[in-house]
Amino acid sequence: MKFPGTRLLARIVLGLLAVVAVAIAVTGCSAVKDASKSDTAKSQVGDCINVIKGSAVDSKTEPVDCSSEKAVYKIVQTYDNKTECSADYTSYEETLNGGTTAFLCLAPNFKQGSCYIDNTLTGYQFSDCAATEATFRVMQRIDGEVDELLCGADSEKFITVADPKTTFCLGSPKG
Repeated sequence: MKFPGTRLLARIVLGLLAVVAVAIAVTGCSAVKDASKSDTAKSQVGDCINVIKGSAVDSKTEPVDCSSEKAVYKIVQTYDNKTECSADYTSYEETLNGGTTAFLCLAPNFKQGSCYIDNTLTGYQFSDCAATEATFRVMQRIDGEVDELLCGADSEKFITVADPKTTFCLGSPKG
């Protein structure tokens, strides 16, 4: 005995099951891809990170609130493949089994009055101003301007970032 419309109903149910299966497959693949990334690599543009340990091959970083004095860098660009960052930015690359899983371009996010370590191989790292490793103190942070002439007489050096426009006036960590 056949009921009218059962073929149509079966087609609709099979169609819905196929849509659900495709959605699960796409979501599952994305989740597997992101599972190999660290919390830092999963961060988005506008998020900030702290460098716990700087290293040319094995840095330890963590996402932090951008208002924290340990928020050394702000993420300005994210990529899945290695990309050349602007000269204003620091590059962060995360690899797994020889392939890049995340590539971030980072802008300094220094806080006025805080001290940092500047290492040409590993980048910037937050530091206590009393620590012997501290290399500079941010004497003044000027948002919205890129002009070293705005730095006062107590500044020995400066760092400017074009985007977002920021001028950091730097002095001795002991001063």
